[in-house]
Amino acid sequence: MTGAEIVVTRNTATRPDLADGADPVTTEIIRQGLNAAAEHMKLALIRTSFSPIIYEALDFAVALYDADMCMLAQAPTLPAFMGTLGFCVREAVTAVGGAGTLRPGDVVLYNDPYGTGSHPQDAAMVVPIFVDDDLVAYSVIKAHWLDIGGKDPYCTDTVDVFQEGTIFPGVKLYDGGERVDGIYRMILANSRLPEAVIGDIDAMVAGARSGGEALARIVRRYGLDVFRSCVARMYDHGETLIRSWFTRLPDGTYREESVIDWDGVVEEPVPFSLEVHVEGSTVRVDYTGAPDQRSGPINCPLPSTVAASRLAIAYLAGAGEAPNEGHFRALEVVTRPGSLFHPVSPAPCFMYGIPSDHAIELILRALAKALPEAVPAASGGDINALVWWGNREATGAPWADGAPHPVGQGATAEADGGNALMYLSESATRFTPAEIWEVRNPWRIEQCALAVDSGGPGRQRGGLGLDLSFRMLEDCYLTSALARTRLLPWGLSGGEPGRSNGLTIEYPDGTTSQYDLRTRVPVPKGAVVHLRTGSGGGYGDPAARRPDAVRADLIDGYITAEHAERWYGHALGQLSARLFPGTAAST
Repeated sequence: MTGAEIVVTRNTATRPDLADGADPVTTEIIRQGLNAAAEHMKLALIRTSFSPIIYEALDFAVALYDADMCMLAQAPTLPAFMGTLGFCVREAVTAVGGAGTLRPGDVVLYNDPYGTGSHPQDAAMVVPIFVDDDLVAYSVIKAHWLDIGGKDPYCTDTVDVFQEGTIFPGVKLYDGGERVDGIYRMILANSRLPEAVIGDIDAMVAGARSGGEALARIVRRYGLDVFRSCVARMYDHGETLIRSWFTRLPDGTYREESVIDWDGVVEEPVPFSLEVHVEGSTVRVDYTGAPDQRSGPINCPLPSTVAASRLAIAYLAGAGEAPNEGHFRALEVVTRPGSLFHPVSPAPCFMYGIPSDHAIELILRALAKALPEAVPAASGGDINALVWWGNREATGAPWADGAPHPVGQGATAEADGGNALMYLSESATRFTPAEIWEVRNPWRIEQCALAVDSGGPGRQRGGLGLDLSFRMLEDCYLTSALARTRLLPWGLSGGEPGRSNGLTIEYPDGTTSQYDLRTRVPVPKGAVVHLRTGSGGGYGDPAARRPDAVRADLIDGYITAEHAERWYGHALGQLSARLFPGTAAST
């Protein structure tokens, strides 16, 4: 493979000279101030948005970037988005003519999938931040709009990007503080839910502006030179932290393979592989072994491929610290344009999250070969997104809602996997309360329970998935965006796999149908939709599980006696001896 056939994405914005002489106390004050400014953006968006997908599910990300478009701070929001925001800023600013064309009061709208890494519904608002006459930074919010003119509100079967929604390839929504009404009216005209979408857009603008004002106050307080010097030191600290963890890994190449169920259009499995190269304190994730871009919408644009790689690395090496651009200097990502992980127009990419979530799991599995005690077994591995829409029976008014759903997490060398938590790429989002769902939508929640016996057996047990049932009170449509319905979440070091994801619709006449990737499924009044989210794989030999852990699982109802007898028979004998001393089991 020649160099012209690959793209290497790395962080090259290193300016160590700026960090010389930066006061460490001032640096920490500025770092925490930037984190607080990002959190302020987040809260402003939550408090003013119209759609539950934003204010309840938190399907958005917010961040601040310096004038070189390096990440200063981000609030804990949707992780899969956060690694893409630098691309959003860069592409949006380039599209309007570069930084020199920007002025105070501008707001740039950008939702081209190949630059955002997402489907068109995930739109970015970029606000340049000026102090006096200097462009010092950018604030950016990327959030999911309920509808922006795709062939359906949520699609699993698109064949090109033009079916997926209206694209705004970097246009000023506000120019010098004045709203551009032509763009605003285009948004209204291309949405089935214009009131909600416009309300969310106004909230995004307000949130991004509030973050800009908070950052400007920090710069004014300390001066631009001190600010830039402390930011450079902040980046250096992040790089040192990550590289110190990487040095624990033995040098080498670690390769893994996986299979995606199908691409939503062609009914066949989609195998792919990736490699993780470790050399000293640098890690390179190589996706050039991926197949060509697919005819269905599972293609993952470059920004989300990079984001998945960063997320996996930060999960292992980040020490729970709020990240900045420095944390990613040690990571390189290699892709091949025209492939599954670097598609080019007009490849459809609505379901980009499926391969990116697969990639996260594979990176972790690859690094388990290098440092097994630091890596968990596989989780349910998918966000299990469901999107619903229709017209209300009494009024005819359009409605729509959608949400991710929790999965069981993989066990580690030291602990059982977490039960029913949002997948890693969505880990800062929230599971919508049943009360909110039932008030806003025409359904009743008939079951919301941990799935007994679902966790992968092991010395440490995998986390349990979720069983969730919706009874429809009115006719509607459903898009099921489930992946990993055929691939069992793997265990590690002798642990057993967990269960896969699945969805069944039980119709009023008693018939049932199973779905994975399906768009616009009619769901009649009286039907029940049963969602079964995947669980985590186990870690270690089940025969080594402690008897008291098995007893606790039985008491808590996480496992049945039959499950315990099958996988933990050794523990049952010891438990019987404790409960009934003097019996044969005690000898």
